[in-house]
Amino acid sequence: MPVEPVRKIAIAGGGTAGWITAATLAHFLKGLDCRIRLIESAEIGTIGVGEATIPPIVEHLASLGIDENDVIRKTQATFKLGIEFKDWTRPGHTYMHPFGRIAGHRNGVDFSAYWLKCREAGTAAPLEEHSVTAAAARRVGFMRPVKLANSPLQNITYALHLDASLLAAYLRTYAEARGVVRTEGKVRNVSLRSEDGFIESITLESGERIEADLYIDCTGFRGLLIEGALKTGYEDWTQWLPCDRAMAVACERRGPLSSHTLTQAREVGWQWRIPLQHRVGNGYVYSSQFVKDEEARDILLSGIEGPAQRDPLALRFTTGRRRLSWNKNCVAIGLSAGFLEPLESTGIHMIQRAAVLLLWLFPDRRFRQADIDRYNRQMAFESERVRDFLVVHYSQTRREGEFWRYCREMQLPDSLQERLELFRNYGRVIHENNELFTEHSWFHILTGQDVRPEGYDPRADDTPAPQAQQMLDHTRAVVARCAAAMPSHEDFIAQNCAATG
Repeated sequence: MPVEPVRKIAIAGGGTAGWITAATLAHFLKGLDCRIRLIESAEIGTIGVGEATIPPIVEHLASLGIDENDVIRKTQATFKLGIEFKDWTRPGHTYMHPFGRIAGHRNGVDFSAYWLKCREAGTAAPLEEHSVTAAAARRVGFMRPVKLANSPLQNITYALHLDASLLAAYLRTYAEARGVVRTEGKVRNVSLRSEDGFIESITLESGERIEADLYIDCTGFRGLLIEGALKTGYEDWTQWLPCDRAMAVACERRGPLSSHTLTQAREVGWQWRIPLQHRVGNGYVYSSQFVKDEEARDILLSGIEGPAQRDPLALRFTTGRRRLSWNKNCVAIGLSAGFLEPLESTGIHMIQRAAVLLLWLFPDRRFRQADIDRYNRQMAFESERVRDFLVVHYSQTRREGEFWRYCREMQLPDSLQERLELFRNYGRVIHENNELFTEHSWFHILTGQDVRPEGYDPRADDTPAPQAQQMLDHTRAVVARCAAAMPSHEDFIAQNCAATG
């Protein structure tokens, strides 16, 4: 049966989601006769107070042929080696979730098992001292990976802190240079085909009618196409992630140009610090059931390091996901597909994943249901696993107070409960089906939240305790030397990718 190729794609909404999607499709569909049109209104701005990312963004930008130093200069970006969690387990406690591996396997047994073995004996140093990215972040250092055999320096894994509005502008220029046509306007109406309920056209406030084969909804929380027109439905996850508000503000930078994101737990919810070259992005995520908006504003402003550059921006959200990310001939990407709070900086990653998965299952005009179902299953699975990773921070805590007691006592998703039981037995973490967070990420978070296994992988006893301790000590010493040899984060940026404006 001949292919009926998609010839026209309409992306409703710009911002980070719209322009990442447009840039990705324009690059990878460049050999096809397919026109991409993006509709956005300049009246609907992006938050732009600083956006933290995770390592897949580096690979994604490279896949688009984008020069990393160039995008860093033009988005006022900095480098990110991980996330520091302050006061989450209990007040006064801090731990790091560093990117990348800790160390390799020995005889098929993960390094984490030997660390648990030595901790049980009371001889293990803190986990983060065995991670080159954690050690570098603590020293406010940075360098890109270098090819040195058997050195932690070849395994440096990093992401970016950047200005979301500047990133959208950068990718707009990129996409338009590759044929994407931008139309200024707001969607007024969405028309459906009577025979099958597919989207037939969208009409703008100007009266212009736009027809396409494939529609991509990047209209944010409103979901004008996926929900407003197609009534897809929404799965509410507030029972597990009770925060439903945020205040965000940028301020002058007075503190260090740290090479990690800081998230600090509060009496209700948590506050972030994201350092950019020209300012610091700050935000306070909280539950309206426990904190009033005016009090939240005061909490945010009292915790920033310099003068605020504008009044805090108030945001309302419901954590969860659209029941279908792809419905008929419409794919929701970004906030229109769902929202998971920015605790682990997964927002931009989920946009990238949605765009890439759409490419893998790119349809023709017949829109085969098997492809749509596979897309929806994968996006649902990945969203649920990210949700579970976030819930661990809230549920595995010793903090007191009404909000934290609720989090500690709530009924957990079955998928997370199973993972916790596996970890509490022997410290095992199972990674499956391309889920985002690796075994090492889970190990750092569970250990940082003081979830203690009853034992360790029995195979670790193939190595006598003194030899296992020697292995840990060697890893720790090499990591310390590597971190000490790195330039400061600020010096690295000044020498390679300082912003010009």
